[in-house]
Amino acid sequence: MTGNLQTGDMVPNFSLPTGEGAVVEVAGYRGKNLVIFFYPKDDTPGCTKESIAFSQSRAAFQACDTKIVGISIDSPKSHAKFTEKHELTVTLASDEDKSAVEAFGVWVEKNMYGRKYMGTERATFLIDKQGKIAQIWRKVKVPGHVDVVLEAAQAL
Repeated sequence: MTGNLQTGDMVPNFSLPTGEGAVVEVAGYRGKNLVIFFYPKDDTPGCTKESIAFSQSRAAFQACDTKIVGISIDSPKSHAKFTEKHELTVTLASDEDKSAVEAFGVWVEKNMYGRKYMGTERATFLIDKQGKIAQIWRKVKVPGHVDVVLEAAQAL
């Protein structure tokens, strides 16, 4: 099932460390809706804007029983610095071994200035209370994205 996730599929399970020294496990979110947003790199312009936007909307997501987890391949230490610097309120999980990015199919070939390399696709997954994928956004453009995800979460 690696990489070919579709709406209606069960969310792949993972266990990842956070910058706060905790561990995030998908199974721990059963009974709540969950937004998982994958982003390329801590403290880069688009990733910072996206993480801040999710943080600013956290209360609205909580109002519709939805938790938020951001995932990148950066280290827990990097996440801790990023969270502190921008006063983020969302949980950031570290996927240094790339198990989650590969399971969700967001570890992809990218192309910048003609150079091909592997990296994390900016993508968001909305998971329902039963652990099924309710909606997927791939190749996310940051402006307005959080509002679209919040609207979908409110509709669950």
